[in-house]
Amino acid sequence: MNGEILFIAHRVPFPPDRGDKIRSWNIVKRLARIAPAHIAAFADNAEDMAHADALEEVAASQKIILRNRRPAVAAVAGLIKGRPLSVALFDHPEMGAHIARLLVERPISAVFAYSSQVAQFLPALPSGVRFIMDFVDVDSAKYAAYGEVQGGPMGWINRREARKLLAFEQQVAGRADLSLFVSAAEAELFGGLTGLSSDRVMPVENGVDLDYFSAGAAFEPLSPEQRGGGPLLVFTGQMDYRPNIEAVDGFARRSFMHIRERHPQARFAIVGRNPAPSVKSLGSLPGVIVTGAVDDVRGWLASADIVVAPLRLARGIQNKVLEAMAMARPVIASPQAAEGIDAVAGTHLLVAPDSPAEVAAALHLLQDREAARRLGSAARARVEARYSWDSTLASLPLIVSGAREPVKKQARAL
Repeated sequence: MNGEILFIAHRVPFPPDRGDKIRSWNIVKRLARIAPAHIAAFADNAEDMAHADALEEVAASQKIILRNRRPAVAAVAGLIKGRPLSVALFDHPEMGAHIARLLVERPISAVFAYSSQVAQFLPALPSGVRFIMDFVDVDSAKYAAYGEVQGGPMGWINRREARKLLAFEQQVAGRADLSLFVSAAEAELFGGLTGLSSDRVMPVENGVDLDYFSAGAAFEPLSPEQRGGGPLLVFTGQMDYRPNIEAVDGFARRSFMHIRERHPQARFAIVGRNPAPSVKSLGSLPGVIVTGAVDDVRGWLASADIVVAPLRLARGIQNKVLEAMAMARPVIASPQAAEGIDAVAGTHLLVAPDSPAEVAAALHLLQDREAARRLGSAARARVEARYSWDSTLASLPLIVSGAREPVKKQARAL
């Protein structure tokens, strides 16, 4: 393609150690193979700022801005101005000024925005500049789901956020040449909510690094003390994220306790950074381990007899499930966690809709180790066939160049 690409993200896309960064890092690496790519992104903290230099591996230029707006201040501003609170939280004049300057100074022919919060910084784009919006998930639907089950002030806030954010998402999609989502289910949901046709909305799925997440790769195994002598069940994820918190709390307090009745030496490891206080408290339960951040999650996955993903609220494709499958581990997932993954229940993973089903599935796999081995082997074969990043991102050159041409719509500033 002629020209250069501007990639804007709500979080610096390095290191690829959590779901949103894994997707954004692989996308921006692929974009940089198409044309010079300029990265503009936010950092959550000083640690993120320290990774800015790593972006020079792929970026023609990079601008990382520390996001320092306090949530309470953002919430008040959002309420006063009638904006989605999750968008107001990312408001930052320096980002808008930097993007405006790049659009003037560089021959930008395509803008790729990752996560709807950063779309607020785009002015009306010049004719001929493509705008690709990667929503990843339908975030407004997530807040709507929260609002359905919550009462009181938080229920009101989540219902308001669902309404405001859907309106914002629809406005952004109206500007974009193409809106991307992580799965066909998310793309179809968004099309149904907004009325946009299928030539304006499409899935670009997540993948998995099949060389890195491989039982044959070089990584540090768990020590005997870490592994323990009984069955090991593992959950991986960012442990200050509400769906993950709710998933491990329910599994540890209900399903795992019943599994331990049959396997008293069983252990349940909750592996992931920034465990919330309620997650840390689970470590007081018999057999439950809360690791916090680990240098390499593969040691825990490789040692797991079973990997569980019992999420009750999940959108898109769960990286934690793909990574466990790539490590040839038997996976028990909720229908919500399995929904976006092109796999056959009972062949590539087990799907358990509730706690009794989780217990039954786990006891079956712990009793029939050959069935567990076959399930893990089939899981690895499935991700090899379906979820390499080269495969899932193969359409990016056509998307960015406009060879897959959507219906044009007049761009306007938000």
